[in-house]
Amino acid sequence: MTRGPRSNAQRQPKPRRRTASPHSLPTLSSRPLSTEPSISHQDTLRVSVLSEALPYIQRFAGRRIVVKYGGAAMVQEELRDAVFRDLALLASVGVQPVVVHGGGPEINQWLGRLAIEPQFRDGLRVTDAATMDVVEMVLVGRVNKQIVNGLNQVGVRAVGLSGSDGSLVRARPYGDGDHGLVGDVAAVHPAVLRPLLDNGYVPVISSVAPDSAGRAHNINADTVAGELAASLQAEKLILLTDTPGILRDRHDPASLLRQLTLSEARALIAEGIVEGGMTPKTECCIRALAQGVAAAHIVDGRVPHALLLEVFTNSGIGTMVVGSSRTLQND
Repeated sequence: MTRGPRSNAQRQPKPRRRTASPHSLPTLSSRPLSTEPSISHQDTLRVSVLSEALPYIQRFAGRRIVVKYGGAAMVQEELRDAVFRDLALLASVGVQPVVVHGGGPEINQWLGRLAIEPQFRDGLRVTDAATMDVVEMVLVGRVNKQIVNGLNQVGVRAVGLSGSDGSLVRARPYGDGDHGLVGDVAAVHPAVLRPLLDNGYVPVISSVAPDSAGRAHNINADTVAGELAASLQAEKLILLTDTPGILRDRHDPASLLRQLTLSEARALIAEGIVEGGMTPKTECCIRALAQGVAAAHIVDGRVPHALLLEVFTNSGIGTMVVGSSRTLQND
């Protein structure tokens, strides 16, 4: 289905006919029966939203969606609760979500408590052995469990994992190794995820993984999410960010590019329109699509219920990237 603006026209429902019974006859203390329709505009709007969502619910039931969870949506309580409830709804209608998370702000807080100065190079954390101990403690031992507990509270059967569990992800040093224990994805073995997904569990995965020698590495969560989506042949990869999506002018939120093909996304990088922190996110989407993921989305996680708005509405709220214009017409 091609994205387009939503119609403002709403079909007003006909008022229901009610028949009186001995138990429903008015008394002096009862409210008078109204001859006006009792359905409010809000009720009509809710019905419209559900009607719009139904084809997407039917289409994506049984399909896998990988969500990279990070940014403001992890920090602000209202947004965090909205993400958890969105994931609960996705799971309840038969979608199989997989969550991959980072945890940058909390890592920095703990490094500060331990008087370890964070170091960055080319936008990536330089991770020595002492820093890696903190990263692993925070991502695997704290943030992961907080997300799992939050999801369980809203009825999701969440299971916390890291790249080590079931040899899910194997790391290799990033680039030339100048970033210490910062890693890239060398291999993904998703066998541990399939029985969980098939039995209604939601895997929650931290982006820490060992190399071939067993040394833990800190991998960018976007990268892990993209490679997992490819290995699972997911229907969608969704990156929750602190930006509206891919912008033609990064200073103008109104220049949001709502839908792109794979070739168009590559051209935007080559032309320098996509730059800075958006470049690795866009490249992550490109790699996932090239490996068989049907669609990749970059979505503003600062918008409450961004996941549902992107997945279950015609227009979405972020940028959707697909393999070709033909795919776009059918998404």
